[in-house]
This record gives sequence, C-alpha cells and structure tokens, in this order.
Amino acid sequence: MSARGGKKKTTKLSRSSRAGVIFPVGRMMRYLRTGTHKYRIGMGAPVYMAAVIEYLAAEILELAGNAARDNKKGRITPRHIKLAVANDEELNQLLRGVTISNGGVLPRIHPELLSKKRGSRVKVDSQAITPEKTEKQSKSNKRSAKKGRGKPGRKPRPKTDQRIHYGSNTVDDGPGEGFTILSAKSLFLGQKLSLTESELSKIGNIKVEGIINPTNADIDLKDGVGNALEKAGGKDFLDAVKELRKSHSPLEVASAVVSQASGMAARFIIHCNVPQWGSERCEDQLEKTVKNCLSAAEEKKLKSVAFPSLPAGRNGFPKQTAAQLILKAISNHFVSATTSSLKNIYFVLFDSESIGIYLQEMAKMDSK
Repeated sequence: MSARGGKKKTTKLSRSSRAGVIFPVGRMMRYLRTGTHKYRIGMGAPVYMAAVIEYLAAEILELAGNAARDNKKGRITPRHIKLAVANDEELNQLLRGVTISNGGVLPRIHPELLSKKRGSRVKVDSQAITPEKTEKQSKSNKRSAKKGRGKPGRKPRPKTDQRIHYGSNTVDDGPGEGFTILSAKSLFLGQKLSLTESELSKIGNIKVEGIINPTNADIDLKDGVGNALEKAGGKDFLDAVKELRKSHSPLEVASAVVSQASGMAARFIIHCNVPQWGSERCEDQLEKTVKNCLSAAEEKKLKSVAFPSLPAGRNGFPKQTAAQLILKAISNHFVSATTSSLKNIYFVLFDSESIGIYLQEMAKMDSK
C-alpha cells in the first residue's frame, strides 16, 4: 500500500462554532487579556462572556422589535432600544448608567402642564351629540317664542340625567380634575378601559363609584394607596376599616371585601389581598384577585372603578409581568361574562415607568 494518500484534510473549526455561539470567542479572549492583564484567564471565560453578551443582544433586539411593531414601524431605531431597556426591570437595572445615543427619554408629562382640553379628550367622543341637542332646543325655543308673540318663554329645566354627581360616574363623566387620560380602549361588552395619570395623594378625589385598595391579610392602610385613602377619608373611613377588620380579618389571598368610602368622592372601597411575588401560584392568584375585585364591584351594581397599580411596593411583582396579568384578567372577565354593570375602568398610575409599561401592553391588546 502506498502512503501517498496521507491523512484526510479536516476543516478547521473556530472556537465560536465549537462552543455553539455566534459572537467571536477569540476576540473576547483578546479583549479580556488586554483589559485584565494582571489576572489569569481560563479558557472557558471568553466562551461564557460571548454567550452572555449574545443572550443580552438577542433579548434587547426582541424587545426593541416589539416596541417598533407597537409603534407601527418596520425598522428598529435607537428610540425603540431605549423603550425596550426602560420597560424591562432587569435590563433597566443593568443599563441604568448607560446613555443610548438618539434614544430620547421616557414619556413623562406633569399633569399641571397639560391643558384641560387634552385631559378630557376621551370625553369629547362621547359628548359629540350635545351640539345637535342644543340646536334642536334652540329651534323649539324659537317656535314657542313665535307662538307666544311677546310672552317671555320659560327656560328649560336641566334634566336629572345631565347633571354630574360625585360617586355616580356615568359614561360621559371623566375621572375629575387632576387626572389625565392618556389612552383608552373598548372591551368585549363595551366597557371603556382608560389609562390615567395622577398623583398618589389625589386618589381619594377621583370621580368613580369604587376604588381598589391593595392591602394584606390584616387590611392595614400602611402602603401608599391605603395611606392616601386614609388621609382623604379621615376618621369615618378609618372607623369603617376597623369594623371591616373585626368581621373579615385575616383576609385570604386574592379575596376582596367592600367598605364604605366615607369622606371621598367614591361610594365604596374594595380592599383586596394581593399575593406576594415568588409565592406559590402567585401569577394565578393575581389574576384571581382582579376578577374578585370586578365581581365585588358588580355585586354592588357599580358603574365605574379605579385600579391603582395593584402589586406595587411590598408585594414585589415585576411591573411588566403585573401589567400583562392584570390586563389579561380584565379582558377575560368581560369575555366570559354575559352582562356587567361596569361601564368605566380606570388605571390610575403615578410613575413614568408604569405608564410606559401599561401603554405598551395596551397597544399589544389592540394588535391582537
């Protein structure tokens, strides 16, 4: 046998292909050696670094692609990368000291800087019929004046259903002064879901029939929303909560109880025990909490409710996850229900991060 054939030629594999990653492992090794020349670098260090950076790049590109799709754009821009990083809690924590060129800032407008027309832009659609009514009334007044010929006509009395009352919010009424409606959409049974911006101290002044108060098993008022409601309601509201503790404490997780909203614009306060993040079946429990709050409002025949950010503060839910679960629970509740007394549902948010997240999630609901 001749030995001319020799060994078969084998294609040389790069370190990236052997590691199963796309990012260059050799370049990572070179950067590590130049940056940390005092320390010994193992052979697995550049592989791990390439894998981690590849994962982060894929994650950011996926979220930025979702942001571009929500804004009806076909190309990812630095603005979409900025929104993707800011709306993800872990990425925002990791890249909080990084400035993205041409990324802009998160949408944040102080309520006092907005005009009243912009704050009530959602109400314009529902009140578009009123000019026709006034024209008809003016014509009828002219006819009555012609028939009387000189006799002074009586002024028409305002109808009772045209008056605005605190605590009996109708479809045409807004949440009140100091609350800016940023976005709105219609649900399955015709309910209007509105995203509203305000200050935490004004939650007791919102013109709705029911306000959701996220609390714990002891129904205390130590958290942000409960403290604001206590200041708005005063001693009468505090006495009502004390009576509620005697009859319903400890409150089970995901359950909801109702008390009178003394001293506030609302009629009732719906207290709910929000589950802790990381507990057993916490995501299912959060959806159940939202549905129980809506069911409690329907039992009282309420027409409007206000949801603050439920799993905020001590409950520790990631804001993105909480927004997805809450919006999903509300949508599924009205899809499965045949009838409902609720007409208006307001999300009252107090910080720019939550507003950006809820705007993004509501846009996803429209696209589905």
